[in-house]
Amino acid sequence: LPLLLLYNPVLDLSYRKFKRLPSRVCGLLHLEKLYVCGNSLRTLPDSITQLQGLRILALDFNKMEDVPPAVCQLTNLTRLYLGSNRLMSLPPELTNLQSLRCLWVESNYFQRFPRELYDLPNLKSLQIGDNRLKTLPPDLWRMEALRGLWLYGNRFETFPKVLLRMEFLEILDMDRNKISEFPSLKRLKALRLFSYDHNPVKEPPKVGEEVLLVGEGAAEFLEERERLRLVVTFVFSFLSVTSPFLPPSLT
Repeated sequence: LPLLLLYNPVLDLSYRKFKRLPSRVCGLLHLEKLYVCGNSLRTLPDSITQLQGLRILALDFNKMEDVPPAVCQLTNLTRLYLGSNRLMSLPPELTNLQSLRCLWVESNYFQRFPRELYDLPNLKSLQIGDNRLKTLPPDLWRMEALRGLWLYGNRFETFPKVLLRMEFLEILDMDRNKISEFPSLKRLKALRLFSYDHNPVKEPPKVGEEVLLVGEGAAEFLEERERLRLVVTFVFSFLSVTSPFLPPSLT
């Protein structure tokens, strides 16, 4: 092996047309980040469990129908990328990955939300867009650590009510579904970005003042909101200067 590989904590073997992971990779015990995207991998060798220092593993754009069992033994992973494979489910053993903070499983074949994720207490970012989900489980609110949820390109026809209980969500992406009406999202106090583009809605959903909207009619809505905000600011600034009778809370 080149001397550089023996000490470099990052190895990128993406788009090399590999059908199998080269066995010598599993001997690079210092690795922290391994990228093997865009190959033709169907699984990984059990010997990859030797790489206990791995924090990031990218397996996007391969041919995996199942998550390789050995991946579930890499307990120091914080980021796992499995997008654009052929997955329909996740193994129960995935719950071994208690340090996982970011999981991408977009562009697969999930028809049901994988409940195994409930037992990942540190999962903050879940990318599960471009799948085949029609509903979400009513107890999804149990994923209290979740801050970003990408559900674009699924098959939702109605807005999942359980999302209204996800009070810690900061980013919610529901682009490219079939939702014709959104409820008020003002109760989601932590929300900062909501994307609803390419849904058959007639008007933007109601959101809090701090939320950036992305979708049909959002630009006009945001412009009007900013205009009103400037007007209100001007009025109160004017009154605070001209009126000595305003209560302190308004000045």
